[in-house]
Amino acid sequence: MKDLITVGLDGTLQSLSAALWAAREAELRQARLRLLHAWIPLAPEPTRAPPEEAEQNYWPRRITDEAQAAVVSSHPDLPVDVSLVRGDPLDALAKAAEQSDLLVLGSRGLGAAARFTLGEIGLELVTRTAVPTVLVRAQQDTPARIGKGNVTVGVSLHAACEGLLAFAFETAARRTVTLRAVHGRQLSAYAYNRGGGDRIAAEESAQHAGYELAAALRPWKEKFPDVHVDEQVILESPAPGLLHGTANAELLIVGRRHRGRLLPPRIGHVVQAAVHHAPCPVAIVPHD
Repeated sequence: MKDLITVGLDGTLQSLSAALWAAREAELRQARLRLLHAWIPLAPEPTRAPPEEAEQNYWPRRITDEAQAAVVSSHPDLPVDVSLVRGDPLDALAKAAEQSDLLVLGSRGLGAAARFTLGEIGLELVTRTAVPTVLVRAQQDTPARIGKGNVTVGVSLHAACEGLLAFAFETAARRTVTLRAVHGRQLSAYAYNRGGGDRIAAEESAQHAGYELAAALRPWKEKFPDVHVDEQVILESPAPGLLHGTANAELLIVGRRHRGRLLPPRIGHVVQAAVHHAPCPVAIVPHD
């Protein structure tokens, strides 16, 4: 544990909401918060300071100053670092992520493609970073909502996801809320070609998936006995199944296979659906 959360800022309302969300998370973790803004300078720093509005590099400092003021106002005792980096934002945020336990970015929400407040940088970071990344839209999950809902995690059961479940249980434990563990399983084609047998096939599939889900969660429930777990098997494709019931979620947690640098990085359809349609912040957790 590095006890550091980094939030990327770009001056939008979404990134300000991300900073406030990250501040609350840092408080829960008793960690430091780093406010980071990176930009490519348009001109060398002037030797004699001109009027503020005329200074081309004035805005980077204003962006971090405004975010810091908002954070300090709501979390006066939280240790906050400010990092202004002159250089490529993708490189700066990727390096910062390596030094952090969590990276937080603003999200624009719905769209034809996954576009975050840091543009394509956000999408690139999600596919390449080895630490969890949280995407927050404007006005999402204000501090007043913390502890009022649940934490939802999607469990695939097709591969080991220890890092995903560890993140989910730790998050629910910090917030003292219910962990809603959801597995979506679509019936195979044969189930619809058995006359009246589709109901029986559905029941058998749900029962089998329930056993698998319980087995995957059992060691974590023993490790976190104070976390109440709501286990749900939904017989439909994983993406829509996971999104059902997220209206009261404080955070939706989804996994992303971290395949290293040998294969082209990508975001799966479940992650795509979550970042586009979830009504709450989304945590994307890389795992083997």
